Amino acid sequence: MPTTSVKLGWRALVASAAIPALLAGCVSRSKYDEVVDQNTSLQQQTQAQQARLASQDEQIGRQGAQLGRLQGAIKYTVNSDLLFPPGEWQMSASGKQVIAKLAKQLAPSQQNKIYVSGYTDTASIGPALRREGVATNEVLSRRRAEDVKDFLASQGFKPEMLAAQGYGETSPIASNDTPKGRAQNRRVELSLAPPA
Repeated sequence: MPTTSVKLGWRALVASAAIPALLAGCVSRSKYDEVVDQNTSLQQQTQAQQARLASQDEQIGRQGAQLGRLQGAIKYTVNSDLLFPPGEWQMSASGKQVIAKLAKQLAPSQQNKIYVSGYTDTASIGPALRREGVATNEVLSRRRAEDVKDFLASQGFKPEMLAAQGYGETSPIASNDTPKGRAQNRRVELSLAPPA
């Protein structure tokens, strides 16, 4: 009896070793290598794309843009220094790029009204802005919000589903006593619900 089970075990071992060899004969080595190369290439592309996305997210995060979920509404906050040249209310080319990236993601599936809210620090309005009719921080923040709103419309957002409002210096999120705090207070917020 023991001899029979040893013979059966040996035959099973030989058969299990022969199966991959037989199957390997079904696919040519060059075809197999081609599939392996394609798989490796796809993995590298996926890793590169993930790295690019992570880099973009990190870059936007470093520049002062934040995406957050507050009270059930999505809000996108961008530091005004990224969007506007100092002391101006019209977006810079780099500011348009920041907003265009957001628009590219959201415009095709827009279903809700987008509220654009502008905020400033407590710094006084300079003479150049006064000559343009911008006498208060509230007017400056409103013009900035309207400029962002108009640009969003040019990027595919439905104009009737966009609203802009300026709040000036009335809703600080940091102290206006330091340059860092003032920079945080100069911001534009895009949200799916009107500001509280």
